[in-house]
Amino acid sequence: MLVCDDDADIGAALTIYLTQAGYRVLTARDGLEALQVTARETVHLVLLDVMMPRLDGIQTAVRLRETSHVPILFLSAKAEDTDRILGLTMGGDDYITKPFNPVELLARVKAALRRYTRFSGLAETTGSADGTTLQTGGLALDTESKRVTVDGDEVQLTALEYAILELLMRNLDALLTSAQIYEAVWDRPAFDVAKTVSVHVRHIREKIEADPKNPRYLKVVYGLGYKVGRRK
Repeated sequence: MLVCDDDADIGAALTIYLTQAGYRVLTARDGLEALQVTARETVHLVLLDVMMPRLDGIQTAVRLRETSHVPILFLSAKAEDTDRILGLTMGGDDYITKPFNPVELLARVKAALRRYTRFSGLAETTGSADGTTLQTGGLALDTESKRVTVDGDEVQLTALEYAILELLMRNLDALLTSAQIYEAVWDRPAFDVAKTVSVHVRHIREKIEADPKNPRYLKVVYGLGYKVGRRK
C-alpha cells in the first residue's frame, strides 16, 4: 500500500503501524510523487493526506480515479462535514480525521482491503465457470467476474460501489437504511453515516442510470433508505 503525507513524522508513524501489521508500505511526500509511485508499482490501497504541496490529496484522488479503483482513504485535519463529503465525492472510499487512533486506522485499512480483495477479483474465485448473475431489467451483476452491465454495456465501479450495489441487488425490493448498508459494506458500526452512504449511492446512480434524476433501478426513499426494485 501507499502512504502519502508531507509530514515526515506522520508518514514514519503510519509506516511503522502498517509494517508491524504485515503490510508492504511505499511512501510519497506529495500528490505528484504518489502518482509516480502508483504508475510504476502495484498498489492495493492509498492512504492520502489532503493538504500537501504541489498537488493536494483531492486533486491526486481525481487523477488516480482516472486509471485505478484501489481504495483511497483520506487523512485530514479538517473534520467538517463539507470536507468529508468533498473527499468522498472526489473518489475517496473513507475519510479519517487527524489525530487518529492507530487501532481504528488499521481496522479501516483492513476493512477496505477486504472489500477490494472480495469485489475486485484479487482473491481466488470459486463456483461454476458461468458464475452467478443478479439481474433486474437491463441491470446485471456477475458475482463471479465482478462485472456490472447495463443493457449489455459494462459499467466501471469501485470496489466499494460494487459492494453496495451487490448488497442491494441481493435484496431486491427491500428498503435498506444507510446504517444497514454501512454496517454490511464498511464492516463496522454505523454512527451518523447517512451523508457518507448517500455520496457513494449518488456515484452508483450516475454510472448505472441513463437519467440519474429519474432512476430506473436505484431508488431513494427520502428519510428512510435505498432499494433496487424488480424490473422485467
